[in-house]
This record gives sequence, C-alpha cells and structure tokens, in this order.
Amino acid sequence: MKLTALAAHTPQAVRAALAGRGWESQPAWFAATGVQPVTILIEGLAEPEREALVHWGVRAGADVLTGEGWGLVSTAASRLAVLARPDRAPAELAALTPEIARFMMTHAEAPRRWSVAGGEIALDRPVVMGIINVTPDSFSDGGHHSTLDAAIARAEQLVLDGAAILDVGGESTRPGAGVVPAPEESARVVPVIEGIVKRKLGTVSVDTRKAEVARRALDAGAVIVNDVSGLSYDRELATVTAAAGAGVVLMHMRGTPDTMDALATYGHVAAEVAAQLRDATDRALAAGIAPGQIAVDPGFGFAKDADQNLRLLDELATIAGVGYPVVVGPSRKRFLGHVTGRPVEDRDRATAVACALAWERGARIFRVHDAALTVEALKLAAAVRPNA
Repeated sequence: MKLTALAAHTPQAVRAALAGRGWESQPAWFAATGVQPVTILIEGLAEPEREALVHWGVRAGADVLTGEGWGLVSTAASRLAVLARPDRAPAELAALTPEIARFMMTHAEAPRRWSVAGGEIALDRPVVMGIINVTPDSFSDGGHHSTLDAAIARAEQLVLDGAAILDVGGESTRPGAGVVPAPEESARVVPVIEGIVKRKLGTVSVDTRKAEVARRALDAGAVIVNDVSGLSYDRELATVTAAAGAGVVLMHMRGTPDTMDALATYGHVAAEVAAQLRDATDRALAAGIAPGQIAVDPGFGFAKDADQNLRLLDELATIAGVGYPVVVGPSRKRFLGHVTGRPVEDRDRATAVACALAWERGARIFRVHDAALTVEALKLAAAVRPNA
C-alpha cells in the first residue's frame, strides 16, 4: 500500500490523479471541483437556523463552528451544494438556499467574459490594464504624462509591452489628494482618450468618480468606467454607465483620498471588503447596470495599512467569491515598499509578483504601471494555474 498527499490548494491535482487512472477530462474536472474544500462564513443567522445548520453539519460530515448570529462551514463543495437545493436543504435553512446557490455557481465556474460598451473582454487569460495618469500629482508618475504627446507615447509603449486596456485618469487618488473640478479633469483625459481611439491603440477605460467626466470620456470612445468610490461619490455615475452599456470597475474605499488613511480599521479585512463590494454591486444593479458589466476591485492601498493589504492579497478568493471579475491594482503601492524596502520608482518587480499571486487567488485584470514585467510574471502564473 502506498499513500501520496495531493496538493490541496488546486483542483488540478485531483483532476490529474483521476485522468491518470482512466477518467475522461470533463468528468475528472467536475469530480475534482466537487471534492475541493470550501469554507464559508454565514452571518445574520437566527437561532433556529443556527441549530439547523449544526444538525445538518453532523449528518453531512461537515465542520460547523457557530456563535450568536453566525456560522462557519468547512466541507467539500459537493456536500455544501446540497444546501443550494430547496428540495434537499433543511426547511429551517430555506432563506440561505439562494445565497448558497449563488456562491456555488461562482465556485464552479468563475466569470469568463466581461461586457464593455460595444463588446466583451475574454478572461480566460490574464488581462493587463496599463495606467496612464495625466495628472501633475499622482503618487508614482505625476507630471510624467501630462502633455498629449507624452500620454500617447505612454499608451503606445504600454500596448507594445502587452497591455490590453489603457486606463486614463485625470485626478490623483493618492492619500491626502484633493478634488479636481470636473471640467478640469475632463480637459485632461478627453483629448488623450480621443487620441488613443483615433490611433486604434486598444480598449480604453476612464479612471473617474464623476458622472460628467465619465459621460464625456465615453462619448470620446472609452468603454469602461473605473470608479475608485464604488458608485458612492456621484450617484449619477451609475446612470451614465448603464445608459452607455459600459463596463464598470467598482473599487473598495472608505471615505475619500484625503480621509481614507484614518479609516483603516477592520476586524476581518477580506470579509468586510467583500461585504462592502456586494453593497456596491447592489447599487450598480439597482441603477440598471447589467451583471456582466460589473467587475470589482478590493482597493489595495485605499483605507488599508500594509498588514491589511497583505492579508487581503492572501485572502483574495474571498473577493472572487462576490461573483464578479476581480481587478487588482497593487502597482507600486506603499505596502510593497513596506515589505521590500524599495522606493516607489523601484517596486515594479514586487508589483509583478503580487499580480502573479493575485491570479492564483482569482484575480483576472491587473492594473499596473509597468506592463512588461507584469505580463511576463502572469504568463508563468497562468501556465502553472490555468483558468480552467
């Protein structure tokens, strides 16, 4: 008799073991995802629901930990799937069934496409979003691309280096940054977007939290709105995005850039960020934005200290569990300098490593300053962990 420990962090290990013993590819993959361990936290449980969950766990062989109003379940995905079926779940847990069903759908198959104005972006491979800051005061590259010629040259280099999306921003969101009036912000970004579109350099995103700026950017040819406020700064932005059929990135941030550092207080950062991102997606859906248009961003560096950013990176699967494509923007952030000791201009290698780790944990879109290093790191990460 011989015992071999298989890698528990990926279903590919089980799939390979089954395929090597005669299973066909598709059944092997379904079985592998079914035995994959999952852990979920359920909050807002009434006492009868909590008791029913404990009893179900005993019968199902699932580990269930509970306290007043909450339950934590850890088991194989196939066992948890029972709670997603109204005909098999305990009657006391009927209110939980839709949430479990939603989670199981996401767990079984992550989003493979992202709808943007006029088309779709495939997510079966890593997608790099190159940063073009046309600002005088951004934390990393402020003033470097503030002229039209410099911004276009930057766009051309990003595309040559492998960026699929060009994210144009005209307002700094560094800690302590103030508000740029919408007309001034529009004057910065619109000519650049028009120039990129005219030259057919690539898909364009506008980095703004203001409806007026987004409207003008979309008219100029942008197809994505990247909102650091998660539709909480300017509620009209959701309406503008919905009307254009644009993709939208909903980022997590507490407060505003000038107040966020004082709000970095969490009990469990990943779970709290995920809950607040769900609130943002609810705002988007209520405004008429289609589910397929939505992507979420945990907001590295926004109202989070170094340890919280590192914990969030490690637990990024919790953000993927919200059910939408995950965008990450760790590029040159302070927490990378905290770990490496490198100054802001020398953090691109650390950025590439962070992006590779994020891919393994469910991120699919990577917003960075240096596309070349990140593309190379992501090629390796995707080869090791394909988007099955």
